Amino acid sequence: MLELKNISKIYSDFQIQNISFKINKGEYFIILGLSGAGKSVLLEIIAGLIRPDEGHIFLNGKDITTEKIQKRKIALVHQEQTLFPHLNVFKNIAYGLKCKRLTYKVIKTRVKRLSQNVGLSHLLEHYPTTLSGGECQRVALARAIATEPACLLLDEPLSSLDTKSRYEMRALLRKIHNTGKTMLHVTHDYEEAVSLATKIAIIEQGSICQIDKPEEIFKYPKSEFVASFCGIKNFIKGFLRSTGNGKVSQFRANGLNFFILTNATSGEGYFILRSEDIIISRTQSKTSALNSFKGIIIDIAPARLGIEITVDIGIRIAALITKESYLNLDLKYGDNVWINFKASSGKIFSI
Repeated sequence: MLELKNISKIYSDFQIQNISFKINKGEYFIILGLSGAGKSVLLEIIAGLIRPDEGHIFLNGKDITTEKIQKRKIALVHQEQTLFPHLNVFKNIAYGLKCKRLTYKVIKTRVKRLSQNVGLSHLLEHYPTTLSGGECQRVALARAIATEPACLLLDEPLSSLDTKSRYEMRALLRKIHNTGKTMLHVTHDYEEAVSLATKIAIIEQGSICQIDKPEEIFKYPKSEFVASFCGIKNFIKGFLRSTGNGKVSQFRANGLNFFILTNATSGEGYFILRSEDIIISRTQSKTSALNSFKGIIIDIAPARLGIEITVDIGIRIAALITKESYLNLDLKYGDNVWINFKASSGKIFSI
């Protein structure tokens, strides 16, 4: 549907390098990356605001790399909304339709339908300066989809909204996508990406480093950057000595031996361990967990789902425990503790 082949753009202090991906019709495709990674530049290249130095863009099989903006059948919604301040909500939504020289009757019917779909029917006579941030973003979305683009581009559409408006806009974006709309959305917020995307591409310093379904991205990150960006704290490089056939194998890193249940073959790789799969105790526990290490607490921090405890066992390991467990154990900086986890908890990725 929308395909990029080897897109590159070089600036004096930044470059996008050989970016290729394909978005199928009806997908909600999210490009996820840090600020300055090249997300917005890439959207503007697709929209036709910036000409790439190399590569091609195809829409429904047609090369649109040099096509004029007005003929691309692509709509772009910016983070700042960019509404016309001198036009009311009705006229803002109708602007693109008027440019297409449609009759007033057709324009009125379409604006009425769109305003109902995005919850703006009661605001059609209002001007942008009287609207909230969430309402302005709804107007921008309605205006973008009014012309029925083949693909809708969204540049950090939720980043400037408050928590309530952000939640409501996510619901609206899902509603728009469920009508069959093809959407390309860039963001730095991985929770936003997970809640909306059917497919995610991770961008780092101008290059795509992983593309997959959301659940695969967060279960199986292919690099330390992807893991850390997705909130995975325990991403350890070492050497696996495999026993094969899905049996418990030994993973060695920084002088420590971890016992891991894996089908991976022997060799260098990464060991990923979720913080919530680690148990902290004051004494060495007599459990079925094969991995038990003594260490010292070097950090304690509140987390969204509890308390994150960082323990130095020769390698820094982050464990997520409940607030109740934290209080019961009476944990403090500098305390000696044991961390425990099962062989089935971790995952191995070969290099």
